[in-house]
Amino acid sequence: MKEPIYSAYHDEEWGVPEYDPRALYEKLVLDGFQAGLSWITILKKRENFRDAFDDFKPEKIARYGKRDVNRLMKNAGIIRSGAKIEAAIRGAQLWLDIEEKEPGGFTEFIWKHVGGVPKVNRYKSIRQVPAKTKMSEGLAKELKARGFNFCGPVIVYAFAQAVGMVNDHIVSCHRHEACAALAVPRR
Repeated sequence: MKEPIYSAYHDEEWGVPEYDPRALYEKLVLDGFQAGLSWITILKKRENFRDAFDDFKPEKIARYGKRDVNRLMKNAGIIRSGAKIEAAIRGAQLWLDIEEKEPGGFTEFIWKHVGGVPKVNRYKSIRQVPAKTKMSEGLAKELKARGFNFCGPVIVYAFAQAVGMVNDHIVSCHRHEACAALAVPRR
């Protein structure tokens, strides 16, 4: 049996289309922190991350300085990786730039990679689900070109699954059809 926090995440969040730009930033940062670790580790620390990172408000995080980095490095409730912390801060600065300069802001910047509509896959087995795709390679390349870190194609594909850009619930999963019903063009 999976842990309740993992089951709740699967049943309530994973694969549900997310369009809120702040929430997209949070999930991208958390997927970056997950690199080299299990997702359950991040889920168990997510509330600590939210507390430590001002509820993932990019406007605040973008202004973090050395004192904030030191504070975060001492916080045992999060993953204490200097490189990942710096990447989150830089990502917030880049998020602000995209929000300000790009039509549709960060949401459109992310969602244009699937044409604004979630891709519904019909995998019968978890073994069929890819670790990365051409879409995640393209989005990862664009994120890296903008200056984001911890956003390779595998991390980006996990992010795309998490925010519902792709529905990779296998067809026998009780969440597949519910998430597929949400695969409509953004208004």
